[in-house]
Amino acid sequence: MNLSTLVFGRRLANREYEDKKIGWIEAVPAMGLDGLGSSSYGPEATLTVLIPLGAFGLVYIGPVIGCIVALLAILYFSYRQTLAAYPTNGGAYVVAKENLGEYPSLLAAAALMIDYVLNVAVGVSAGVGALVSAIPSFHPYILPLCLVIVFVVMLANLRGTGEAGWLFALPAYLFIICFLGAIAYGLVGLGLGDKPAPAIAPPPLHPAAQGATLWLLMHAFASGCTAMTGVEAVSNGMGSFRQPIMRNAYLTLTIIVVVLGLLLGGVATIASAYEIGAMDQTKEGYQSVLSQLLAVIAGHGAFYYIAMASLLSVLCLSANTSFVGFPRLCQMVAADGYLPKAFAQPGRRLVFTVGILFLSGSAALLLITFGGITDNLIPLFAIGAFLTFTISQAGMTQHWRRRSRRFGAKLTMNAVGAASTGAALVIILIAKFAEGAWITLVAVPVAIAVLKMIKSYYISLQRELRKPGPITLEDIEPPTVLVITEAWNRLSERAIKFALTISPDVVAVHFIRLGGPDREEGEKALREEWRVEVEEPIAALGLRPPRLMLIPAPNRQLHEPLLRLIEKLDADSPEKRVAVLIPETVKDRWWQKLLHMNRAGRLRTKLVKLGGPRLTVATVPWRLYREEQPAG
Repeated sequence: MNLSTLVFGRRLANREYEDKKIGWIEAVPAMGLDGLGSSSYGPEATLTVLIPLGAFGLVYIGPVIGCIVALLAILYFSYRQTLAAYPTNGGAYVVAKENLGEYPSLLAAAALMIDYVLNVAVGVSAGVGALVSAIPSFHPYILPLCLVIVFVVMLANLRGTGEAGWLFALPAYLFIICFLGAIAYGLVGLGLGDKPAPAIAPPPLHPAAQGATLWLLMHAFASGCTAMTGVEAVSNGMGSFRQPIMRNAYLTLTIIVVVLGLLLGGVATIASAYEIGAMDQTKEGYQSVLSQLLAVIAGHGAFYYIAMASLLSVLCLSANTSFVGFPRLCQMVAADGYLPKAFAQPGRRLVFTVGILFLSGSAALLLITFGGITDNLIPLFAIGAFLTFTISQAGMTQHWRRRSRRFGAKLTMNAVGAASTGAALVIILIAKFAEGAWITLVAVPVAIAVLKMIKSYYISLQRELRKPGPITLEDIEPPTVLVITEAWNRLSERAIKFALTISPDVVAVHFIRLGGPDREEGEKALREEWRVEVEEPIAALGLRPPRLMLIPAPNRQLHEPLLRLIEKLDADSPEKRVAVLIPETVKDRWWQKLLHMNRAGRLRTKLVKLGGPRLTVATVPWRLYREEQPAG
């Protein structure tokens, strides 16, 4: 077993694709970790905005989170209709492409790609924030920990969606049990009418520095909307579900939304009752909101550390939602010609490897840029998600409008979804613009421009390679074949033999890199060897022997004198094409590559790049240790 098989697993055949699809049990952790994990940084982002109000800000946390939960419910029913209408893939890109046209679909694709990258960065940074809350000594290593987690999640997904889902199932379901249980325990205590004393008192809130304003509440709502960014994951990942597809999709979406709604409402209620506020993540002694919540309910006992471990896992692994959705989105966009074709090619484990690698690299770069601090990334977040929500719901509204009147209720539901998410998007843009949202607003049109440029390239390529019509045979005269010859050996012999099957006009080209008397002696010896070993045996068979041509290469740049020779041959015989055969040894081992200079590869690259349209370049390989040995 080699290292790649050990790390990534065995290479899968195309027929095994269906076996790698997942059911709802694996799909909840595979697609829902973003939504579940956002219950940590969504309410915390809201409370961070309300810090200037001090303890008075807790009066508003309930109504703000209530609006977010109401919007979440609207999205749930809207996306159920999307799943039913598009059972194979109900992502915003597909919906917009079929109902709104090219530019809205590209807008959805660009927004969703950016949101997926941000989701990885925010989820991982929030997870490390949870780790730092539990183990403060890790605070100086926030960024390295973020990068290690991105690398681990990338490796898990390169093995396949199913494997990643099962790998993340335990922490996901443990998180649900621990935090719903803790919230339920706290709510029961509050419901009994006698508020229990917290096991550990939360940090004191400062007195109000300012009064509540509409602007501040809008800002708090905009920050809290980051809790909804994973809702579209199920519609984007429909291709991952096994039969029965709709049942698995409905169950997955329902579990994710219901658990997220309960967590958001519970966190808001407990935070308000126990006066839990947000803290500055950049300072020593930082405690996340969920860390404070667990501490005041259960103390710093074994349950606290088990629950925080599950939270850390869910937040860090919430990036997995993006690793499921981003490569599939890129595959669809690449299939339409807006991304390089490599994004549409499955890798060894039938996952879209290029998309996974691109997502990992982009998220790592973003984390490095912003130091791995969640609060620095939050202002960029949610814009792409809500832009995607709005386009998707608008597309579904158009989808139902084209049908008969009996779909009026469905049209109304998606229209309400489009209006609600559109209004939320406007609020988010206004509230977060100066804090960094403008970066996303710039990145989206830039991404669309890049997608259009790629599409234009493929269109121009198709136009150039258009169907030529019936084949023409006027210009099929055998070419002049140039064989690059370093010395007379078995590799050169193979190349000469092959050249003679192509054309009777063969020229062996040898580059002279020496000077002085050594050059003259070398030339004389080579010409004599060529006469005896090549010319005379071939002439004896009645064939035209290959000529030997010695070309000076004083600057050690082999392609320059060779291109001059090709130009001269074209000028002397414009009716004949030129083919260049480059003998090359095939290196099977890494250390063999270190021991060779790869002149053949560099020469081939230069000729392909700089040669004219009438030039053909081919390789004659010699496989080390695998060729037939001479008899005797």
